[in-house]
Amino acid sequence: MKNNPKFIISGGGTGGHIFPAISIANALKAKLPESEILFVGAEGRMEMERVPAAGYKIIGLPMMGLERKNMLKNFKVLYRSAKSLLKARKIIKEFKPDVAVGVGGYASGAVLQAANWAGVPTVLQEQNSYAGVTNKLLAKRAKKICVAYEGMERFFPKENIILTGNPVRQDLTAGLDKKAEAYEYFGFSPDKKTILVVGGSLGARTINQSILELMKNEEWRMKNQNIQIIWQTGKFYFGNIKNELKPVDKEQGEQFFTLNSSFLITEFVSRMDLAYAIADLVISRAGASSISELCLLKKPVILVPSPNVSEDHQTQNALALVRKDAAIMVKDAEAVEKLIPEALQLIADDKKLASLAENIEKLAQHDSANRIADEIIKLIK
Repeated sequence: MKNNPKFIISGGGTGGHIFPAISIANALKAKLPESEILFVGAEGRMEMERVPAAGYKIIGLPMMGLERKNMLKNFKVLYRSAKSLLKARKIIKEFKPDVAVGVGGYASGAVLQAANWAGVPTVLQEQNSYAGVTNKLLAKRAKKICVAYEGMERFFPKENIILTGNPVRQDLTAGLDKKAEAYEYFGFSPDKKTILVVGGSLGARTINQSILELMKNEEWRMKNQNIQIIWQTGKFYFGNIKNELKPVDKEQGEQFFTLNSSFLITEFVSRMDLAYAIADLVISRAGASSISELCLLKKPVILVPSPNVSEDHQTQNALALVRKDAAIMVKDAEAVEKLIPEALQLIADDKKLASLAENIEKLAQHDSANRIADEIIKLIK
């Protein structure tokens, strides 16, 4: 094996792609400290900030997604795609990676295609239960395809598939033993059940609408102080929600406020490990990384799949759990009407909560980042 192997990791666009990519990079670096790792992302996307913050170099491609509403704008998309492919070929030629890894996102297709042309072994990390178009095309020449769900041979060559699961943020599982610290951090009581509501770092409009209608009802809040809610709104929605609720309590440090001692509303939960530690029930979108975290953490969950994703893959992710009685699903179009009644009924049903927790834990894939890193290292010439 080479003393200083080189790896390219490409993709991003959302935290669901970026967190696994960084986890894989960390695992490679731990196993091969002398290795060199280069990220390639899309200009203007969140990976251009998150990856350098994690200590890795990143180069941006001028990629952009297809415009489904205005087809004329896709001429610009095609131009940028061609430009990105040329830049990706130059990156491959100059960096000379031993292996190229794609985790999904706009940049992944261009980089892995350029790597294929240059004869560089490629590895795909498919996070969802329904494979995207780009990964299905790239899979024909990929040496390894690391997946998080069973049954992926309907999309990929069976002989190249390895069930590894999705890498998750390493600090989350460590937080499960910190319940006392978590209750103190959030100012909550250990004698009450806690619901954690998350829609991603940017937020989820339908989930927020559902919770907002509840919170605006002061009579309901007074009657239901036997439950506690941590509500992450996302940065796009926090200001408007704060104005709607007109909190009387003063703001407390980071971007959050409270409506009495039982309801905390925040733009972003910086200590998600502590939030998960005390959550008796989670309400979440059905992104692949979120589901992987919930499986490892053994958390009962109501999933509200986002309708605004390619191939409706979040619904497929959610159904993969629902079929095994490991989660409850509420459709986005029905959430405002059904989400809260479903959550209140479930949080009061200890037997159902325990059953969901037991079943979702069976789907957990442990040590995913290290297992994927091992497969990548096997391909070094």
